[in-house]
Amino acid sequence: MDKIRGVFFDLGGTLRIAEEVPEHIEKAKARMAQLAGWEDTQAFYSMVEERYAPYRDWALTENKESGDYELWAKWLLPELDEEKLREICHEITFQYRQAKGLRHVVDGGVEVIRELKRRGYKLGIISNLIGENEIYDWLRDDGLEEYFSAVVLSSVCHIRKPDPEMYRMGCRELGLREEECASVADNLSRDITGAKAAGIGANILFISPEKLAKKTITDENRPDYIVHKFLDILDLPILQ
Repeated sequence: MDKIRGVFFDLGGTLRIAEEVPEHIEKAKARMAQLAGWEDTQAFYSMVEERYAPYRDWALTENKESGDYELWAKWLLPELDEEKLREICHEITFQYRQAKGLRHVVDGGVEVIRELKRRGYKLGIISNLIGENEIYDWLRDDGLEEYFSAVVLSSVCHIRKPDPEMYRMGCRELGLREEECASVADNLSRDITGAKAAGIGANILFISPEKLAKKTITDENRPDYIVHKFLDILDLPILQ
């Protein structure tokens, strides 16, 4: 195995966790309706959810992702005026994500990021998600922007994992070969298979023992390492 020089992190379920906070969720739903000019918050949100289902099916089937404007203009709110949509598309996408929960960094996440950077590793993010601005804003607001030399988001590059090109893009941004990089993620079918297909040097699965017990591991999705606590990443022999 080549010496690992770079580490990529998945976001949802890995570096960031969504917590169900009812007040936060309801506030986001209300803001969505307000942005779209709807009075009935629940009716609006229910409509968006219904329309999001076929979008999600398309995204998963085609391994593609729409940007903010296309997401609303083509899929979620095509009846709204184009100029208005361009004005609100970034914020309403952000609020739609907030309506799924309040996101925060996983326990031990900041410590792992800082320590790996201190050890000299180049760090990157590779994630499937809607929303073009949220991650860049979060990194800046939380003071984490300086730690990451590559950020590859499906909403920006318009392809989704397991497409191995997302990992190749990240490696190019880090200036490293695929075999010099490790990937930390929580999803066997999207993250591990995509990274292995791209030739990523080491795949680290972050998952609870309870969830792992329900998974089927095959040659195609087999991780090189499994950690149950995020801080345990720092003890892996490849990252010393």
